[in-house]
Amino acid sequence: MGNVLVIAEHKDGTLKKVSLPAFAFARDYVGKQGGEFHILVAGCNVGTVADECLCYGAARVHVADHESLKNYLCESYTPVVVQVAKDMNAEVVAATTTAIAKDLLPRVAARMKAGMASDVTAITDKGHFERPVWAGNAMVDVEITTPVKVASVRGTEFEPAPRQDAAGEKVDVSVDVDLGALKKRFLQFEEIKSDRPELTEAAVIVSGGRGTKGDEGFKLIDKLADLLGAAVGATRAVVDAGWQPNDLQVGQTGKVVAPDLYFAIGLSGAIQHLAGMKGSKVIVAINKDEEAPIFTVADYGLVADLFKAVPELVEEIQKVKSA
Repeated sequence: MGNVLVIAEHKDGTLKKVSLPAFAFARDYVGKQGGEFHILVAGCNVGTVADECLCYGAARVHVADHESLKNYLCESYTPVVVQVAKDMNAEVVAATTTAIAKDLLPRVAARMKAGMASDVTAITDKGHFERPVWAGNAMVDVEITTPVKVASVRGTEFEPAPRQDAAGEKVDVSVDVDLGALKKRFLQFEEIKSDRPELTEAAVIVSGGRGTKGDEGFKLIDKLADLLGAAVGATRAVVDAGWQPNDLQVGQTGKVVAPDLYFAIGLSGAIQHLAGMKGSKVIVAINKDEEAPIFTVADYGLVADLFKAVPELVEEIQKVKSA
């Protein structure tokens, strides 16, 4: 029997939906292994976020609210996570697999001399962690034998924890971080402003591959995405070519997504890309190569030139929306 601590992510005073699968993971773990589910909210002026976290079944929400945590740095956040984990006798420290979690959790594991499992997709009855290997072509059960275990949770594999009536209690965390003693300094954050939803939280994603041939093809991708209120994704080949920024990359080395609707346009469906999107509820593929691997996972496939098919699709959607 052991407690689980989940690190919540938030932005602009609001809990990010990406944390909800990690809450579900924690509830599943304590349901099978016993113990309590706790949440840590770290940052500055995070009271509203902490109140929101009380609505997801945690026994306690630990609130580390301090000016030194206003801007995320792994060096300043790590000792806070470790302190809370030790104080609450955590057996598992977890978070949804995000850029922050990939940066933070390995350092927490090293500081606590804990074994770590990445991209966990399920918990066995024995308390082992199931995770994909070889780009999702095989699954393994990982047994961590250290007293403390650290896990990043694949957000597409756990149904987001449902909101309920507020319960549990808030506990203030004493924060003692000397920013001047750190080797890193926070200078500034240059945010890319976009009216589109975040890739990992979007209900609809329109992704383009090498077949878009660059800016010309991605203008069509953008037009379809804007029409559908969708996020835009890209393959690694597109990102490596500099056609799109790397924060739009979907795949094994990019972001793992599972929207309600995923358009795969002009992309072949390399195994690394499939690993990041094959959990989508409905997949629509457009590719002029009828033997492209993407068609093996697509619910709907159209063998056609995207430069002809996408404008026609946009036109028909516009007709429906204006009717």
